[in-house]
Amino acid sequence: MPAGSGSWLGFPVGREVEVDYLVVGAGAMGMGFTDALIDHADVRVALVDRRQGPGGHWLEAYPFVRLHQSSTFYGVASTVLGGKIQTDGPEAGLHERADQPTICAYYDDLLTDRMVGSGRVEFFPGHDYLGDRAFLSLESGERFEVPERCRVVDARYLAPEIPAETPPRFAVDGAQVIPVNDLVRVEHDPSQYVIVGSGKTATDACIWLLRERGVDPDDICWVRPRDPWMLNRALIQPDPAIYLGMVANMMRVSAGAASLDDLFLGLEEAGIMLRVDRSVVPTMAKAPTLGLWELELLRCIEHVVRRGHIRSASRGRLELADGSVTLADDALIVNCAADGLRNPGRIPIWQPEVITLQTIRAGFPCFGAALAGYVEATRDDDVEKNRLCAPSSFGNSLRDWATMNVLGLRNAASFGSEPDIKAWTDSIAVNPARIPPDHGTSPELDDALDRLQTNLAPGLARLTELSDVGRA
Repeated sequence: MPAGSGSWLGFPVGREVEVDYLVVGAGAMGMGFTDALIDHADVRVALVDRRQGPGGHWLEAYPFVRLHQSSTFYGVASTVLGGKIQTDGPEAGLHERADQPTICAYYDDLLTDRMVGSGRVEFFPGHDYLGDRAFLSLESGERFEVPERCRVVDARYLAPEIPAETPPRFAVDGAQVIPVNDLVRVEHDPSQYVIVGSGKTATDACIWLLRERGVDPDDICWVRPRDPWMLNRALIQPDPAIYLGMVANMMRVSAGAASLDDLFLGLEEAGIMLRVDRSVVPTMAKAPTLGLWELELLRCIEHVVRRGHIRSASRGRLELADGSVTLADDALIVNCAADGLRNPGRIPIWQPEVITLQTIRAGFPCFGAALAGYVEATRDDDVEKNRLCAPSSFGNSLRDWATMNVLGLRNAASFGSEPDIKAWTDSIAVNPARIPPDHGTSPELDDALDRLQTNLAPGLARLTELSDVGRA
């Protein structure tokens, strides 16, 4: 879309853009930051993205993707995404999880009505940030600049890789290889599907084939370089008694854990963590949520290849780091491997030249982005902002997961000690640990809070010892 055209743009071509903030990236984190910022500060924002609309990677996601968590935990602080409880199906009683069209429409409506409609946000779709406060239209080549006083916000630092935009990381010679996005377009089932990947995308592909396509489990070969730990979705719900009760149990188990493996096995015993194969102790802990019904389906797949990463794929054969595997001649290899949760290294969020958005609580990037926007709007000193909101990270290994939780809990204590931040975070649905002001009490919530108070300090101390923080 050329600059100066379209309902999102209302300024002449070629002039300097008079704004206070330049937010680079209109995905979940860029939108979450901008939403909270304009809610609490009288500022103007230029929002730039190389894609043609808001929503980031969701615009290129595979068609059958859904949020792995409750919709309520996703989106921006001002506008709840979803919120309904499912009344039928395998997740009856759990909060709904939005699909791709719902998420894309949500962000599009937010941008048009709330942000651009406010007169304080200008959106530049199809534009690439060049650095040095300048960005370029990918269509017209027109260059735009922002004033020296404008703060630059990098919302791309943790932007995920997705299979649709990530070529296979192995050589292909005569094999049929497709990205997971193309799975729905397969007209005739091959005699064998080969699912490549260990994370949420791979589990989604397996479940879709089994449940929606009706593929026999014996016709699926799952190349799983690492086995994953996953969170029980029934416990990651926007109900304070359920969520805080889960955290209390997590701290109790952490306090008594002899090792990282012992920690995760204890979390499994407590019903918090899940693994597909109980004969294998997983080494991967990105920990998406999983439904118990999904777990049952995944356990039907018995042909699992654990020989490291694929080096090459040819007709009827895979060469892997630790050996080779024979496939059917017509096998269809579905590439689900991409770095969906990136860990480029923690850096201060507030620096003189740039604000670099990262997670703050353990996981939940939408909450972290919203919190950063609120703190930016309500605090003047960058040193104080960094004290309140140090960066956390995503999980990958078991130790990474422990580190993520230690940093997230420390940050929660920091920003939660500020009365205005505590009141605001309790009012927004993207905060998973909130107790809404109008929630009221219950025996279940009182019990969860009592157990959390008892277990938090010893659990955090032991978790710190098991984490990278404890090794520093």
